[in-house]
Amino acid sequence: MGKTTGPAKQARMQAKVNAQTDPPARKTLLRSVGSFVVRARWLVIILGVALFLASAVIGAGTVGKLSLSRWEVPGSESYLAGQSLEQKFGSGSPNLALLVTAKNGSIDSPDMREAGLALTEELASEKAVQEAYSYWSHGGTQTLRSEDGTQALVLAHLKGTVTEARTALAELSPRLARENDMLRVEVGGQDEIFRQAAELARQDFVRAEMIILPGVFILLLLVYRRFRATALTIGVGLFSMVGALAGLGAIVAFTEVSTFALNLTLVMGLGLGIDYTLFMIARFREELASGKNAHDSAVRTVETAGRTVIFSGVTVAASCAVLFVFPFPFLQSFAYTGVLVVLSGIVGSVLILPAFFAVLGSRLARRTKAGSAPRTSSDVRTGWWYRSAKTIMRRPALYGGAAIIVLMLLGSPVLGLQFGLPDHRVLPADTSSRLVEDQKLAGFPAEETDAIQVVASSVEDAASQIDDIAAYSGQLSLIPGIIQVDSLAGSFSQGNLITPPNEMHDRFAASEGGTYLTVIPYAASLNADAPKLVGEIRASDAPFDVMVGGYPADLTDFREKLLERIPVALALVLVITFVILFLMSGSILLPIKATLLNFLSLTIMFGALVWVFQDGNLSGLLQFTPAGSIEPSIPILMFCIAYGLSMDYEVFILSRIKEEYDRTGDLTESVASGIQKSGSLVTIAAAILAFTFAAYSTGEVVFLKMLGVGMTLAVLVDATLIRSVLVPAFMKLAGRANWWAPPAMRRLYERFGISEGEPVTAADKVDGTKPKAIVN
Repeated sequence: MGKTTGPAKQARMQAKVNAQTDPPARKTLLRSVGSFVVRARWLVIILGVALFLASAVIGAGTVGKLSLSRWEVPGSESYLAGQSLEQKFGSGSPNLALLVTAKNGSIDSPDMREAGLALTEELASEKAVQEAYSYWSHGGTQTLRSEDGTQALVLAHLKGTVTEARTALAELSPRLARENDMLRVEVGGQDEIFRQAAELARQDFVRAEMIILPGVFILLLLVYRRFRATALTIGVGLFSMVGALAGLGAIVAFTEVSTFALNLTLVMGLGLGIDYTLFMIARFREELASGKNAHDSAVRTVETAGRTVIFSGVTVAASCAVLFVFPFPFLQSFAYTGVLVVLSGIVGSVLILPAFFAVLGSRLARRTKAGSAPRTSSDVRTGWWYRSAKTIMRRPALYGGAAIIVLMLLGSPVLGLQFGLPDHRVLPADTSSRLVEDQKLAGFPAEETDAIQVVASSVEDAASQIDDIAAYSGQLSLIPGIIQVDSLAGSFSQGNLITPPNEMHDRFAASEGGTYLTVIPYAASLNADAPKLVGEIRASDAPFDVMVGGYPADLTDFREKLLERIPVALALVLVITFVILFLMSGSILLPIKATLLNFLSLTIMFGALVWVFQDGNLSGLLQFTPAGSIEPSIPILMFCIAYGLSMDYEVFILSRIKEEYDRTGDLTESVASGIQKSGSLVTIAAAILAFTFAAYSTGEVVFLKMLGVGMTLAVLVDATLIRSVLVPAFMKLAGRANWWAPPAMRRLYERFGISEGEPVTAADKVDGTKPKAIVN
């Protein structure tokens, strides 16, 4: 009696017969690339491993070359004023503050005066210090003294670049902080605040990675149920990370790259590398299940899913590259990072990963029960995503409308968004520099560490214009919110001369000509509206040409230039993503739909930022202090990343829908089948990416908490409500209009468009036209 054939074997035999009778595949560039990778698989694997190791070595060296950043705009008025102060006057805005507390009695006691002057001289003698002065060296000026007389300030300007200054601070700070029976010295100032923020961010990164890597490994193992597939996915994620770091190593030789780019490299590198690998492995498994051998399956995966990965990567890279329109090294660093992460992820997933496919073959296939047939494409009708999409498309207006209402309610806090300036509250409450700033705000009426500098470098002989300087100083001191103005003509308050010129005021004139004034604001006025204060000083009539600088002016110029460039950035994002989605779909409507849905999704992210970080909800749980406003550069960064990732998922889902539509011409079936084939993958990829971002919400620096919370919500909402509910609802309501384009653009698409499916041949057309959508 002949041996019976099991259902699994019968299915494989039939699939092989079908594969043999399929028409020969059209030769494409990616098919050629896939064929080469399969033929030279061992060479590709060896080169890939070598590239990974070399990138890891180069990337490790890159970390030490990254720079710190200030909130500056190169070429702006405040920037030029700062350079003039440093180069012409040997001065600058104080970026280091020592808070001296008298433990017994007053800071005006003879012993405290002697100790204060000695501390001032000690600080001035440091090589990194360009200028140092204090309450005691400046004749007891009230702006450097606390109201109760128990505390005073020693201020200094550290020379060099921000990286040089903060590197010096790392050595100076622990040495200057001290305490004895008479006094306590604590270290603060703007550079110390952001130095500590960068240090905590590095610690946050290490802690986050200790959570992310093992957590992602476990999640992937549960998804794949194959150790090899899990290891490959983690490997491509790591390849993307180290490849981007190596690329930054080359860029840093020519331009400044911020240290905060390191955090983005690691979270996005791992996340995108895993995303791309998930889709490549899923397609490879699908091709294996159709009966193809490992080599043919690998080639077909490169040609189809590889094409989508490339265009998806271009979308993310383009969204990140938009950050180049902002003239700030801080944000441009993230643009470099985004482009390099995507490039590394594409190389790892599209060029190197298929070589492992060809070697491992069925060892990467889905595990099936003994004797059961492998899953085939016909199984999509039994899938949850298929049934869910069909349910939604039966009542698209009901489900879509409900989802939009939920999203609008969740995003409604965004209407109260207030942009503000960063301050010491980005740090945990127990950080040393944060404690100094809190004490200054509570005990000192003035904010001399954040004084506004008015520079008149073109004045040839300042002494000859002493009357004009005096009049101008008195005028500035009358501005609401200003406590004192110091200049060559003396110190002024409320329009009156309160301290005649003495040795302390000689520093306001340079030997080769030029003068400057220091405008000292009340702390409360500066915290309430620093840009308004800077604007009023700039609007005041001056007897000579002036430039207004100082930390408040730096921040004001930074915010203004940032907000000025936002419309350009938005326009570029919209145009680029429209072009990419048009090439993917051949439709005018679908890119517009994707853009609208993405903006709806992003309102959730911004709504969360307002509700949590501006208004302070959950501040106890997340352990931060709300500032009552949002610093604008971080939301812009998050917008570009989140928009790119949203389009990333849109490309993956739309490519499968388009493939089914090209094959069947049935709108409803193509949407349901396309979502079935991609919905679970998008959700898994989003969950893993959300997990990596969420780990940063455990950090101590508010910037990273914002990135973690906001991006986690954006990714999850986009992959659930947007892609699983609104996409099928919208496409059902749009009907045949989904795929419409004017004739000229249709011809453009037919020449340059992309699809994961085989192109429709003449034999497939009806009366010389493409199949019409079947709406059922």
